[in-house]
Amino acid sequence: MPPRDRLTPREVQVALLVWQGLTNRDIAGRMGTTEQVVKNYLRGTFDKLGVWSRLELAMYVAGHGGASWQETPPPAAMEPETLLPESETTHAQAG
Repeated sequence: MPPRDRLTPREVQVALLVWQGLTNRDIAGRMGTTEQVVKNYLRGTFDKLGVWSRLELAMYVAGHGGASWQETPPPAAMEPETLLPESETTHAQAG
């Protein structure tokens, strides 16, 4: 599993906002949360991606597609039905 797929949707959002150059305060305001929560997201993101700083995180995002990095959500963020073939989804709903 690629490191990107280990991130939660909020961690992806924070990573993209860091890549765009926003401060923790700006990110918190945009997400409607506190700076401490943003720091917590960053800590988890750093651990999952193996980076040590905001600069490394921004470089990671830039090196892996930049703005298009968010276009494909990780499997954990997808609805369960979208992970099953259509025939299995129909069977699961019927049973």
